Amino acid sequence: MIDEAIVADKTLIGAGVFASLFILERLRAAAPGHGGFSRLARNGALWLALVAISPVIVLPLTLFAADHPLWPRSPGAGGALLLAMDLALLDLWSYWLHRAYHEIGVMRRFHRVHHLDEHLDTTSAVRFHPGEVALSALLRMAPIILLAVPFNHVVIFEALLLAGSLFHHSNVRLPAAFEMAVSKVFVTPSIHWVHHHADAKDTNSNYSAVFSVWDRLFGTRSRTIRTPEMKIGLEGVADESLPGLLLAPFRNLNRGSRKL
Repeated sequence: MIDEAIVADKTLIGAGVFASLFILERLRAAAPGHGGFSRLARNGALWLALVAISPVIVLPLTLFAADHPLWPRSPGAGGALLLAMDLALLDLWSYWLHRAYHEIGVMRRFHRVHHLDEHLDTTSAVRFHPGEVALSALLRMAPIILLAVPFNHVVIFEALLLAGSLFHHSNVRLPAAFEMAVSKVFVTPSIHWVHHHADAKDTNSNYSAVFSVWDRLFGTRSRTIRTPEMKIGLEGVADESLPGLLLAPFRNLNRGSRKL
């Protein structure tokens, strides 16, 4: 059964973090500009598409996986320790899934919609092709079933992932000492902005979603330092209109290339 309260809490947390960061990045921006209203409208339209498919695709797939674990887990077993382990394992899965979106051709086609954004802010965190979101939900069923992750733990992770994504895509200027300390554990803007650098070697690095340890552990951490004038987007490719973004995965782009 769906715990409606925890799903509602996740929605409230996401809305609160989004609103707070959206305001802060316009009062205290780390890099100039936000691409104008047309960009915000494109990102907003893609976000609305994700909101529409979540209850009909993402939520049912997640619930089905949680209701069909490979092995039984006793209710309440492990408590906070087991929750922490589930969050870490789901984040490890997110690291490898993100990496797959850069290394597997069909998946790259969908993920490039996220990377075509030529500016970064909180709206970038919810700019994904609906096909990528549906595919991610389908693939995430595997660890939920294999590890017998309870539905509530998945929703808690989703809330953490959404808040983390909004944070590390945000254009908020943070005190350097604070960001350096936080980045030891969590992905921060200084880490993830490099992933959106319009340079292929940086685009194909810094895959971590919530916890920053995975890139250090698997050797995918870029040495590039984020700067305010860093070029964002894909190397030699311009952003597209909303119809162009929706059709992008189905067009013959960069055939044979291992770049987005």
